[in-house]
Amino acid sequence: MKKRRNHTLNPTLEKLFEYFYVLVGSAIVAISFNVFLLPNRVASGGVSGISTILDATLGWEPAYVQWAFNIPLFIAGVVLLGRQYGYKTLAGTIFLPFVVFLTNDVKPWTLDPLLGSLFGGIGVGLGLGIVFRGNASTGGTDLAAQIIHKFTGLSLGTCVAMIDGLIVLSAAIVFDIERGLYALIGLYVTSKTIDLVQVGIGRSKMAMVITNRQDEVREAILNKIDRGVTKLSAYGGYTDQERPIIMCVVDQTEFTKLKQLVQSIDPSAFVIVMDASEVLGEGFKRA
Repeated sequence: MKKRRNHTLNPTLEKLFEYFYVLVGSAIVAISFNVFLLPNRVASGGVSGISTILDATLGWEPAYVQWAFNIPLFIAGVVLLGRQYGYKTLAGTIFLPFVVFLTNDVKPWTLDPLLGSLFGGIGVGLGLGIVFRGNASTGGTDLAAQIIHKFTGLSLGTCVAMIDGLIVLSAAIVFDIERGLYALIGLYVTSKTIDLVQVGIGRSKMAMVITNRQDEVREAILNKIDRGVTKLSAYGGYTDQERPIIMCVVDQTEFTKLKQLVQSIDPSAFVIVMDASEVLGEGFKRA
């Protein structure tokens, strides 16, 4: 097995890094909002979407609207849901509108609504993903969804979809159907970008090998690829005889070598390969 050093951070330093993630992520969300979403009237859900609609209809400053919604929602979340959000979420709740206020005079980077929704969605998703890596959130409608979830019994995903759906629908009514469709694009891109930041770009492969020469395959993986293996107990569906499965996770660059190695030992081996989007443990990413 590959050895790895213990990278555990000092708790104080780790906490500082988490606050750094929250502030940097919130800043990215705020700047993306001001240079992509707001000037193109793309209200892709959340409190930022509400502030976009109110800015267009009533001329209200988006930063003030976001503070007006975020801070009461944070207080309500603490009262109704408990204190699990902590100071980091409060920092994001206050700092994000603050950066929106500071950068409200920045020139838009595009006035094409399609580009605005795409790159605004990427920017917001990138920022939120970084905030989530700091074990926090920026509050807003996520807290509202959790409150509704607690008192109605609806699933959290349904509550989030309902709130964001109402905001997008409001955008379609206030602006036009086309802007509502752009908002949906932005919302979709945001969710996918968050997943990318959380899971990462690099993907490993998980291989499950069924072979009659399991000891040789196991030894080859351990010694020639330097990866660990796990034997899973299984039974053949036709013979009802025990057929252990060898499970192994390797990097993308090692997969071809693994495949060639198994085929050289047992050409009739049955191999199942799946993407492993995030692997934590020895030889891979630390938790």
